[in-house]
Amino acid sequence: MAPETLLPSATPVRFVAEDGTRADQHGEYAEPAADRLKTAYRLMVLGRRFDVQATALTKQGRLAVYPSSAGQEACQVAAALALRENDWLFPTYRDSVALVARGLNPGEVLTLLRGDAHCGYNPAETRVAPQCTPLATQTLHAAGLAHAMQRRGEDAVALALIGDGATSEGDFHEALNFAAVFKAPVVFFVQNNRYAISVPFEKQSAAPALAYKGIGYGMRSEQVDGNDAVAVLAVLDDAVRHAREGHGPVLVEAHTYRIDAHTNADDATRYRDADEVAKWREADPLKRLEAYLKSRNALQDPEIDRFKADAEDFAQSVRDTLNAEPELDPMSLFDHVYAEPTRALEAQRAALKAELEAQEA
Repeated sequence: MAPETLLPSATPVRFVAEDGTRADQHGEYAEPAADRLKTAYRLMVLGRRFDVQATALTKQGRLAVYPSSAGQEACQVAAALALRENDWLFPTYRDSVALVARGLNPGEVLTLLRGDAHCGYNPAETRVAPQCTPLATQTLHAAGLAHAMQRRGEDAVALALIGDGATSEGDFHEALNFAAVFKAPVVFFVQNNRYAISVPFEKQSAAPALAYKGIGYGMRSEQVDGNDAVAVLAVLDDAVRHAREGHGPVLVEAHTYRIDAHTNADDATRYRDADEVAKWREADPLKRLEAYLKSRNALQDPEIDRFKADAEDFAQSVRDTLNAEPELDPMSLFDHVYAEPTRALEAQRAALKAELEAQEA
């Protein structure tokens, strides 16, 4: 491919301005249908309420930690909507809203953050990999699985969600190189929320945008306004199509912002000021999409009220689930460690079983 065909747009792709009016900075990208945008809005309302509820549950001791994605709902929901049921999603610890938007049980999604198990859902059934805490390791998993699906002749794509900090890891670069060489059907979706915990983007990379990193691997790249749900969905739709049709992987960078702290254990006031946060609140992806849809008569106030009521019911179900004490089986520690358990693992299993039986006697 000619180098110029790999370069991202000079400015982030955008359909909708901060005030909800039309912004024609989208080149040849097609606007998603109104019904899909309404679905995106509904899921963003649900996702934000879920995020607020999960944050509250950490303060109540029901979750050990929760990495909020407030302000990144457009990215989270678009990532879920751009995929088919048989496609794979590779999330990070900050992508719980994407999993909820994909239809996973919220109690199972929060199992990891509660500390009950490494993963509360079945990846093979949901086509969602376990939420990844080590930075960038999920990019290698996504590239490898995408290549495997390609070799098996499956009509499926993998999408890996990545934070900006993860692009500094070696695994990220190895995954991009592998995917590009083998033309694996994978999309690498970077949510650049401006901070890797407390390290601002300016101290992470000297690149004009992270999207430019793709060209070094011969990979098509794009950058998009990550708070414009219309633009994010349009770009991801196109990226997934490109990968599905066998043209190779795509790197997409979404420019967004993490409104809350890194986690409930982080004090974000130590490294950023209130004025910066207030500025980004004005670019709220949920308010922006709502204003845009209302201006096009694609969304009515009664629908908004119904979506919010549904989100409240959803939050209540999350509370009920997390307030119930979990029933844990200590012997499950040995499940899924190896396909064929080693002798050492079998010995440990037997020792624990004997100890538990002795306690019950």
